[in-house]
Amino acid sequence: MLENGDDVLLATKQGKAIRFAGEDVREFQSRTSTGVRGMKLKPDDEVVSLSILHGGSATPEERDAYLKVAPWKADDDAPELSADHAEMAETEQFILTVCANGYGKLSSAYEYRRAGRGGQGITNIDNIKRNGPVVASFTATKSDQLMLVTDQAKLIRIGLETLRVIGRASAGVRLFNVDDKEKIVSVAKLDEDESPENEAEEAVVEEIIGRDAEDTEPHTPPQSDDDIGKGPGA
Repeated sequence: MLENGDDVLLATKQGKAIRFAGEDVREFQSRTSTGVRGMKLKPDDEVVSLSILHGGSATPEERDAYLKVAPWKADDDAPELSADHAEMAETEQFILTVCANGYGKLSSAYEYRRAGRGGQGITNIDNIKRNGPVVASFTATKSDQLMLVTDQAKLIRIGLETLRVIGRASAGVRLFNVDDKEKIVSVAKLDEDESPENEAEEAVVEEIIGRDAEDTEPHTPPQSDDDIGKGPGA
């Protein structure tokens, strides 16, 4: 549910994303209204995901300062977080992006600057030629489990605990090795709870058990590190 102060994040299959204030979309009186433009798309692009982010009160300068000392950087020489930065770390959200060829990444939502609704957006993930089109992009944490579905009817369950946080404009890392002619077509986030919350989730769990779905974890090949560490550029 979109609440006052929240932001909307739209992600496209060609690796773009835009974040804008929820208040930028006015409430319509009728469900048949034509709506307003959320993002300007290129002819070969389309929106694949929508996420709701906490708006927060931090300025762009404050977010940039925090990203330099964020605890997920795992820098042993990093200074202790200030009270303001500790508060930002407590409320930090992360965006997981998964592409058709098995690549993906986890990035801080602070790297997605707020812009006006209807713009062309910024880079969400680089190297779409290698990665394939974006399949999904949504909020996630390292404690989450994912279910990937391929066009060859294969189910792959992966945990994100080994996936490190990298820059928004990075090319990402390999999450799973897919065959040459195989593509990931769907991604679902599984709750930590052992019991399913609804019939759809229960059906997924039953399918996992029935097919003996493969458990795996993200793998970072050397060539995937080329773009890791890019700042919050375009």
